[in-house]
Amino acid sequence: MADSQDRTLPATQRKLQKAREDGQVARSRDFGHFMAVAACGAMLVAMAPTASGWLKQMLMQGLQFNAASVRSSTFMGERLVTLTISMMWVLVPFGAAMMAAALFSGLAIGGWNWTLKPLLPNLGKLNPITGLPGILSKDKLIDALKGSTLALVLGAIGALYFRSHIDAFSGVLAMPLPAAIEHTGQTLLGGLTLLLLALALFAAIDVPLQRHQHAQRLKMSHAEIKQENKELEGNQEIKAKVRERMREMTKKRMLAAVPTADLVVMNPTHYAVALKYDDTKMGAPRVVAKGADLLALKIRDTAQGAQVPVLEAPVLARALYAHAELDREIPAALFAAVAQVLAYVYQLRAALKGQVAMPNALPELNVPEELDPHHKPVAAGDLFD
Repeated sequence: MADSQDRTLPATQRKLQKAREDGQVARSRDFGHFMAVAACGAMLVAMAPTASGWLKQMLMQGLQFNAASVRSSTFMGERLVTLTISMMWVLVPFGAAMMAAALFSGLAIGGWNWTLKPLLPNLGKLNPITGLPGILSKDKLIDALKGSTLALVLGAIGALYFRSHIDAFSGVLAMPLPAAIEHTGQTLLGGLTLLLLALALFAAIDVPLQRHQHAQRLKMSHAEIKQENKELEGNQEIKAKVRERMREMTKKRMLAAVPTADLVVMNPTHYAVALKYDDTKMGAPRVVAKGADLLALKIRDTAQGAQVPVLEAPVLARALYAHAELDREIPAALFAAVAQVLAYVYQLRAALKGQVAMPNALPELNVPEELDPHHKPVAAGDLFD
């Protein structure tokens, strides 16, 4: 009871979809009854002249016999088959029209929903103890009251109409057969119209009622919505472990790529970026590893162990760490500064081999100030202090 009272929030789209998959769709039986009777009545009105002639012919055929046919042992069976086939030619279209009207009424209220789940066996429904609360639920009591009221209203309309037209029905006995059929059809059509009006009134009440009850049954509590969001987004602890695992794999992959780099730029301990350049395969230098703090120190130690040059260029290191993506080429704005560093490294390697003279200190690098994350623009008022 407490759980049902806590369900005050409308159902989410996911729960509505799941309910449709389980066969839980708003349907109105009264609207279906109205559509079926209306379709049958419309066909009766449209086919009245044809049906009247067909009925007269069928009655005449059924009452025709002679001495020879009476003596035949197969006559009654053959006549019954013939009349049954003739009756089916009329009843089948009426039945098809009623089925089409019932199908249309279901589609108009709840839409098309194809599922076999409601047909699966559920032994829990056979337990009378567990089914008792459902029988005594508010929705069941409302449906029972509505059905009883509909039966009383339709019965009262039929009784009152028959009572007011009893003379018309009794007078049919004195009429010729064609006139009796036509008169009976017109009298029944008036009663059918009254029944249709009653069914239309109940359908107009039942359609919004069924939609309201369906929405009430699917309402959710705050706990259910939180649980659904958790299922959609996944367990946060598991996602955190997955992200941590991915970071570890990325770290190992970067450290494994450091020995293949051409140089490592540092700041001098907080940031480290490893660069590689192959003019035959790359349009610009590519970042193969980058890290901050402890990871920067690991990159430095790995590079020194692999005899990869490590240069201290704080501004360039910060700019590369902030704006260069892993396994991507460096930004175009840093081409000039990286080219200066690479030229210095290549000259240093050649000097160590005795091919050229030892280069001087690393020249001042051409790094745009806006790419340095530690750069603070000078305010206009500070220029006059």
